Amino acid sequence: MTQNKLNISRLFSYFKAAIAGKEQEFTSGSIRKAIFMLSVPMVLEMMMESVFFLVDAYFVSSLGANAIATVGLTESVLTLVYAVAIGLSMGVTAIVARRIGEKDRDGASQVAVQSIFLGVGIAIIISAIGILFPKEILGLMGGESGLISEGYKYTQVLLGGNVTIMLLFLINAVFRGAGDASVAMRVLIFSNVLNILLDPLFIFGWGPVPAFGVQGAAIATTIGRGSAVIFQLLILFYGWSSIQVGFKDLVFRAQTMMNLVKVSLGGIGQFIIGTSSWVFLMRIMAEFGSEVLAGYTIAIRVLMFTLMPSWGMSNAAATLVGQNLGAQKPDRAEQSVWKTGKYNAYFMLGVSLFYLLFAEMIIKVFSSEALIIEYGALSLRVIAAGYVFYAYGMVIIQSFNGAGDTKTPTIINFFCFWVFQLPFAYLAALVFEWGAMGVFLAITFAEVLIAVIGIIWFKKGTWKEVKV
Repeated sequence: MTQNKLNISRLFSYFKAAIAGKEQEFTSGSIRKAIFMLSVPMVLEMMMESVFFLVDAYFVSSLGANAIATVGLTESVLTLVYAVAIGLSMGVTAIVARRIGEKDRDGASQVAVQSIFLGVGIAIIISAIGILFPKEILGLMGGESGLISEGYKYTQVLLGGNVTIMLLFLINAVFRGAGDASVAMRVLIFSNVLNILLDPLFIFGWGPVPAFGVQGAAIATTIGRGSAVIFQLLILFYGWSSIQVGFKDLVFRAQTMMNLVKVSLGGIGQFIIGTSSWVFLMRIMAEFGSEVLAGYTIAIRVLMFTLMPSWGMSNAAATLVGQNLGAQKPDRAEQSVWKTGKYNAYFMLGVSLFYLLFAEMIIKVFSSEALIIEYGALSLRVIAAGYVFYAYGMVIIQSFNGAGDTKTPTIINFFCFWVFQLPFAYLAALVFEWGAMGVFLAITFAEVLIAVIGIIWFKKGTWKEVKV
């Protein structure tokens, strides 16, 4: 009993230290402790990112199937923005982690500035498209005329303000690569609190603020994320993390920029492959009507809530790989990956059992319509059935990225998503008339395939030789 109390006390002290961000050295000492100290804030950070989706879904669900479907179609388009943002953030994390492992903090600061320049430039182009063509975008995604007229302003605001998404991901990637995961976590807690407060205000109206309906969710989210970006910039410039950016760093550095682009291209490519596949799957789902699409949209948002913590552990593995390769410790980097994968699998197994047992109850929190509940619960169960494979797959893929080997996951994603998933979903859902079940099975089978191929490739060890 005394030993158990000591273990609990030690675990609690580690948890407090992880939240506070006190641990900065991850290239020596206990690997298990390093995983814990990085994973706790990264898991909480990713959960905070998924709370954006859940909060919006909760408040918007009361506006009807069209509003929910609008959110789903817009989010599927936004996944292309996320693809660029996450792809760039992979390059940022990999290079910053490598510079930190090499004890080159000035180099890490220069990468941070170039990533901000790059993110703003890309966001301006996307904003122009989103502001000018929101109706056309929803129409291209298969939205019905009533849905488009009711929800196009939601699409317009979110795509128009995508710079907040881009910079939130990129600057947090800087913090993660430096091992300052607790800073990234605090930023997202701040933005989520704002989003939760502002969502009902702008959706339903109160006092002098009019009711914007589904558009209000986009306004609230953009303000919440934008405020978080301002917070991030203050942290960087005032040196409230292990990286500080000064006015001397605010110059264009061609070599640093080209290195960042080179490493990030694979990350962008792999996520554009994955997310464009997701867009096409959403397009197939639109064939079955707004209610089925709404059920699928709610389920995906719920699933994201638990995929994000798993993604957080995967990010911890990426940081450990990058920093340990920078410190010339490839064996420690590999051990970190296998241990993180094991812990992630334990977590995802528990989550999948929960979804299999309580799928209907979960969807009923968001909607009372029978068809939405039926298809939402079905997608929860089928997709969650492959969660243990997702666990290892995400850790392995992120470990390649953490090493700067973004080419390998791009090849894996291309084969599993475009060569396998899309043809399977189309044939199963529309040709063989399995309906929505064909799409759900395609998602699960593709993720299982990613895990199997990723593990085989990872064991070859070529990622240890990559230079960034």
